[in-house]
Amino acid sequence: MSSTPKGNVDTVVLIHGLWMTPLSWEGWAARYAQRGLRVLTPAWPGMDADVQQLRDDPSPIAQQSIGGIVDHYEQMIRIMPRQPVIMGHSFGGLITQLLVDRGLGAAAVGVHPAQIKGVLKLPLSTLRSSFGILRSPANRHKAVPFTQDDFHYAFGNTMSRADSDRAWQRYAVPGAGRVLFEGAFANLDPRSPAQVDTRRDDRAPLLLLAGGADHVVPPTVVRSNAALYTKSRALTAYHEFPGRSHFTVGQEGWEEVADYALNWALEAAALPRRETIASESPRR
Repeated sequence: MSSTPKGNVDTVVLIHGLWMTPLSWEGWAARYAQRGLRVLTPAWPGMDADVQQLRDDPSPIAQQSIGGIVDHYEQMIRIMPRQPVIMGHSFGGLITQLLVDRGLGAAAVGVHPAQIKGVLKLPLSTLRSSFGILRSPANRHKAVPFTQDDFHYAFGNTMSRADSDRAWQRYAVPGAGRVLFEGAFANLDPRSPAQVDTRRDDRAPLLLLAGGADHVVPPTVVRSNAALYTKSRALTAYHEFPGRSHFTVGQEGWEEVADYALNWALEAAALPRRETIASESPRR
């Protein structure tokens, strides 16, 4: 394992996504702590309960909104003595981009991030993965169960059914309807909470990671998301891991992804800010 680069960063904040809890980061958190970093895995507001509790009483999930989640993490990060590295998976990757847009983070990584406003085309696999919630407008204000079949298609498609079911049992919780509706229909909402000022030059370096076998956020979506930053001179990078599913944070081989994400972020954060600003718009 690489040694941690020297610099001002001593903390990593890991933000979970839809259908998940902070438990999904258990491997990454332990691995990063072994490198001497302080690792925080705070839950979405009100979701600091275990998986079974949230299945039994999903009311805290039903109350989630994109704006409320971003405000929750912003309040936490603003009082830190040093800006942390911020990493988010799935909808946590969207939240990460919104936090960066608010001027937070020493560097940031979106791991298979849900799309910000401006990504116009969503593949059929994305729509199918979300159909359990999006099929009914009534689900907008509900926490919708995520079945084993749902999980196997959306997250565990590169795993055996037995392994997928075990992962579902350990990690999966109902999905927040409002969060998914806000993300899915962002382009129709002039005041969408998923909107980012992608032209900003004064933001933290940002890396977007994609997985070649992801059904929820396929590489075409992540590439389109990254392309929206083309007019910003701030450092933006894209990297794709072949064969990775949406469950990349726990899928076999997650260590390679975790190390790549942290090494990139720490190296980018250690650069003088002037060196993270391109002299002209870089190619993505």
